[in-house]
Amino acid sequence: MGLAMARRLLGGGHTVVVWNRSPRAVETLVSEGAVAAKNPEEALSTGASFSMFANDAAAEAVLTPSAARASKGGFHANMASVSPECGTRLHDVFTEAGAAYVSSPVLGRPPVAAAGELNILVAGDESAAQAAQPFFDLMGKKTWPLGSTPSQANIAKVAVNLNIIHAIQAIGESVALVEGAGIDPEHFVELLTSSLFGGVAYSGYGKMIAASSYLPQGFSLELGLKDLTLATNIASSQGKDLASADVLSASFHEALSRPELTDLDWAALAEVSRRPAGSTPPG
Repeated sequence: MGLAMARRLLGGGHTVVVWNRSPRAVETLVSEGAVAAKNPEEALSTGASFSMFANDAAAEAVLTPSAARASKGGFHANMASVSPECGTRLHDVFTEAGAAYVSSPVLGRPPVAAAGELNILVAGDESAAQAAQPFFDLMGKKTWPLGSTPSQANIAKVAVNLNIIHAIQAIGESVALVEGAGIDPEHFVELLTSSLFGGVAYSGYGKMIAASSYLPQGFSLELGLKDLTLATNIASSQGKDLASADVLSASFHEALSRPELTDLDWAALAEVSRRPAGSTPPG
């Protein structure tokens, strides 16, 4: 995701200073015109900085108080899916460092990012969000303002991913039913998406599930379980209960325990409903 987003900024004519924990992506971007930063501080010192990390631990390991001080006078937009608590902590870190902070997680897979078609959920410092907007316009097709508290964008992103998890589970269960009756799953998914369930989640994940085709991995099962856990934690903090969370969590844990599924896209969660453990792996 970060690679695709950086390419959009390069394509927009910006000088892009890049840093990554592994060098391969940096080398690729430098070959395309980016400037390699020696460390996170150098990348954060540009006045307008953006980050994309896998989880809370990765984000906070890099966006430390020391690193944030390099952003003084500028802004930082964290575009990763992190917990609302992490978003609040990072807001405090950058504010104390004299920089503005914006939570701006995105909706879309890597090909969507490459096309500049992301939906960007934004909450936090209003002036920083305005300053970031020209960059968001290069990376996304629409920016959704969600409030002045950074955690609001993080919660909205988790809520969207919770819907995707339900969609994958529902498609997997319904495909299992029709396959058991000898109905072609691809034909059935076409029925779903052409009638009552149009939309990106059903059309995109439906095709993957119908064909049992889960590579290349756009989003991992492990990250899906992370987002389900975040949703459960948010609900608990609000005194609410997610009735389906335990069932979905059990499905994720089973998928992650099966070697033939572990490294596939999170849409492979559907295989738990479709194929008992030990059956023929998906193609």
